Amino acid sequence: MLDLAVLPLPAPVHDKLDSVLRGFLTESGPRFDFSSPSGEQALVGPDSVSWRIFKNQVALFIGGVAAVLLELGEPKVRDGVWHHTSFRTEPLKRLQRTGLAAMVTVYGAQSRAEAMIAGVVRAHDRITGVTSEGEPYHANDPALLDWVQATAGFGFMEAYHRYVRPLSQAEREALFREAAPAARLYGAVGAPASEAEWARMLEGMRDRLTPSPIVFEFLDIMQRVDALPRIANPMQVALVKAAVAILPPWVRTRLGIGEEYHLSRRERIAVGLAAKAADRLLLKSSPPVQACRRLGLPNDYLYRPAH
Repeated sequence: MLDLAVLPLPAPVHDKLDSVLRGFLTESGPRFDFSSPSGEQALVGPDSVSWRIFKNQVALFIGGVAAVLLELGEPKVRDGVWHHTSFRTEPLKRLQRTGLAAMVTVYGAQSRAEAMIAGVVRAHDRITGVTSEGEPYHANDPALLDWVQATAGFGFMEAYHRYVRPLSQAEREALFREAAPAARLYGAVGAPASEAEWARMLEGMRDRLTPSPIVFEFLDIMQRVDALPRIANPMQVALVKAAVAILPPWVRTRLGIGEEYHLSRRERIAVGLAAKAADRLLLKSSPPVQACRRLGLPNDYLYRPAH
């Protein structure tokens, strides 16, 4: 019998959405098979808070945008991202690669996740430069890696908490613990291990975060890129505003993000409905469902009441 936590969809609708998802995950490169090797565990287990949160594509989009805004506020990360990646020229492919990397880190078999992360570390080792403010940077600088890891964790956690359902303090702390194995592999050995450590890190960045035209170029790209079907473009604009809304007010002020990115009450309701629906959307080709099959778990395992 169909679990009531799963959003029932007519077969043609499911197949269309499933096809869109497969395209998003494969257009930037070869298809990653989350269903193999059979029985191999991921870096974090299927009973984790992470497995339940990362299955929500709407929250991931919102949280990812919020994380990048925080990252672009740090001048060394900003120039490393903007001048050494394809974000400006091929934003959709860049989004696809970033989204796939997040899925592999959480749901991929451990051996394959470790191999992917090692490749990212090698690629980062070649990225060096000097910021527009005259500061030298290196992408594998542990302090920068810690900031990127921390902002991603905050973005995904806070987006889910704000727009899907409130997370308990125990769940929030679990997310920090569950992120630690991947953080160490990336070289983020000083990433926050608790919400209190994250709060201290963020406060310590108060004088470091810097406004830049790049922040607004990024926001413009994220509103225009075809991350969603064209008919859903108004929702995409609302999702970007929703990402801005979860940033602390002082961060928005520091980055110069004004009222033009204010999330209206109507938009907030629409975002909440979309995010809650996404939490019940089971697509057979999605990484979490494939990963459940790899471990011999039913397709709807993550859509049942928490274990």
